Amino acid sequence: MMRKWLAVLIPLVLIVVMSSFSTSSSGAAEPGYVPVEQTPDTKVVYIEELKALADGDHELTVDEIEWYEGEAAEQAFLKHEPDAGIDGPPDGYYIVNEEHELAAYKVAKDVRILMQIYDRTGNVEDMNIHWDEPVTLEQFKSILGNTAWIDVRDYPYHITVKDGIIVQIVQQYIP
Repeated sequence: MMRKWLAVLIPLVLIVVMSSFSTSSSGAAEPGYVPVEQTPDTKVVYIEELKALADGDHELTVDEIEWYEGEAAEQAFLKHEPDAGIDGPPDGYYIVNEEHELAAYKVAKDVRILMQIYDRTGNVEDMNIHWDEPVTLEQFKSILGNTAWIDVRDYPYHITVKDGIIVQIVQQYIP
């Protein structure tokens, strides 16, 4: 009986806490939010897996997506959701993922990783946004494996790929 209550209570607490992070319907309106700069080397992805290779390197398996914000999100939304009955995406962003094709990239040993939100302490009350918080690759592996309160693989990431190797990973904030 207690386990059943916990299964209901935990998601409700998480919803309340996570909804308190957002004060508006647009990520761009969040204090401190700055869109990730897109370059020809940038890809927006969902992370499937990060694994250690036998030679000590790491490989990140991803599913590339299309990420839109602001007016571009409104245009993409209207194109893909013409019968939605609303003028644009409710949260100011829109994701298109029509092809679920996985790609694997080696990760640079000195990869720069910036996170916005994750389970830092094991307490849901401590899951606050820290804009562009740097973490090490070892910390990132641990963060990806910790799904008790939040699964950070549900967030998009902007990866920068140079010569086939990921040199930067930035978690995308979503309201």
